Amino acid sequence: MPSALQSLIQAGTKLWLDSVDPDEVARNLQWGATGATSNPIIVADLIKSGRFDEQLQGMMDKGLDDEGIAWALTDYLVRKTQKEFGPTWEKTGGNDGYVSFELDPLLEDPALGLSDKDRAIRYIDLGKSWAKGHDNRLIKVPATPGGIMALEELAAANIPLNVTLMFTLRQYRAARDSIWRGAQRRASLDTFKSVYSIFISRVDVYTDKHEPNLSAAQGWVGIVNAKRIWQENDQFWKSRNPPLQQEIVFASTGVKMEGDPPDKYVSTLVGDGIQTNPPATNEAVEKLGKTYHRTVDQLPPKAVLEEIDQEVDMRKLEKTLLEEGIRKFADPQKELLKLIGDKRQQLAAAP
Repeated sequence: MPSALQSLIQAGTKLWLDSVDPDEVARNLQWGATGATSNPIIVADLIKSGRFDEQLQGMMDKGLDDEGIAWALTDYLVRKTQKEFGPTWEKTGGNDGYVSFELDPLLEDPALGLSDKDRAIRYIDLGKSWAKGHDNRLIKVPATPGGIMALEELAAANIPLNVTLMFTLRQYRAARDSIWRGAQRRASLDTFKSVYSIFISRVDVYTDKHEPNLSAAQGWVGIVNAKRIWQENDQFWKSRNPPLQQEIVFASTGVKMEGDPPDKYVSTLVGDGIQTNPPATNEAVEKLGKTYHRTVDQLPPKAVLEEIDQEVDMRKLEKTLLEEGIRKFADPQKELLKLIGDKRQQLAAAP
């Protein structure tokens, strides 16, 4: 009998890990994970663990400043993880086995004062730079106005893409259409790969706070929203039939509401697409010992759908969550840089 995560994979879900911690990567590989993603919070937690002091000291000895170290360490961790998933990338002909590399979140910091066009130019330059020489690295770009403006050029440059910070169908369509325009400028679609990370639990946190009058639909909005976007994505790419899958990533799958079972999002989004789960979520799901079956194309009762459509203002939801998301996007990078500065002092004072 398959384990819980094995049954999830057998039902058609690709299991990715929301971490590049080498220990977690090794454990999740055993469970069947086929990809991973990185972000500044993950890198900061690894620095705090003290397990990478030797690498940090080496980077400091080379004269790298704090920002240079942040990116050098991120690159080191992502490269290391790419090697682990490289065999999957080879075996699937580039359809799986990717590790996501997030571009500089500080570009979205309002204090920087960049225009959307300037942000797009920087995303394009950084995307090309960090993608160079890598087959199974997804360049992660946010679904902000500047990020979406950059996607066509990045796709045209044969760069595999992961669109993140996405909450609504409108954002998805804008990002997808930009990427598809770029893809059609390529000489060939043979290596064209894009994935679209839909944030789920943050939507339910939003409705709990901003839509307290919801009854039957409370706690369902994130799931229904993700399923509807998944359905449109499935239909769009079936009609164009590129060689590789262009997939939805179900992100923000760790539960945030008190009383929710740890597999709330995992269990309702089974059977297609990618689940990029935090290590704690995968561990909790494995311990539950359930057998999972396809649910991704099953919607809740009509009354729930009608209440969502009538009561939830998706434009307001997107505006609020994008503003919050940009803060949650930029602040961890600032904290990472501060942490590296503190670590520099600690290592310098060490005997």
